[in-house]
Amino acid sequence: MAIRMIRKDEDEILRKISKKVEVIDDRIIMLLNDMRDTMYEAEGVGLAAPQVGVLRRIAVVDVGEGLIELINPVIVFESGEEIDEEGCLSLPGKNGAVCRPKKVIVRAQNRHGETFEITGTDLLARAFCHEIDHLNGILFTDKVIPDYKLDKK
Repeated sequence: MAIRMIRKDEDEILRKISKKVEVIDDRIIMLLNDMRDTMYEAEGVGLAAPQVGVLRRIAVVDVGEGLIELINPVIVFESGEEIDEEGCLSLPGKNGAVCRPKKVIVRAQNRHGETFEITGTDLLARAFCHEIDHLNGILFTDKVIPDYKLDKK
């Protein structure tokens, strides 16, 4: 597998809407594998395809509970809200308080083309939302609450 270059800062591809994956072929499988390796190498908890220069609706997430691969992910349910600090592999050194749902259910396909639903709460919900935002050309900095002070425990 290959480590891909992560697009940084205001690279224009980060502001574009990704296209639906119509066929899961060897190129998509290679992309999933490369994204996994790139995310782990960068010590991130999520990575979306636009971050490695590919405008396809694909993301990988691992918040410490194992790798989750998402092809064509859609949030089908959300509840609650929680404000917490976020950062991004594409925006090194930047962070800020962002309000996200406390719980989400995401419908997506796996690498075999099978549709599944997965529930995320807390950090996993935040990671799903963050990565799906990337697929829609939205960066976490678009949602930062100005001057919000997070309580550091």
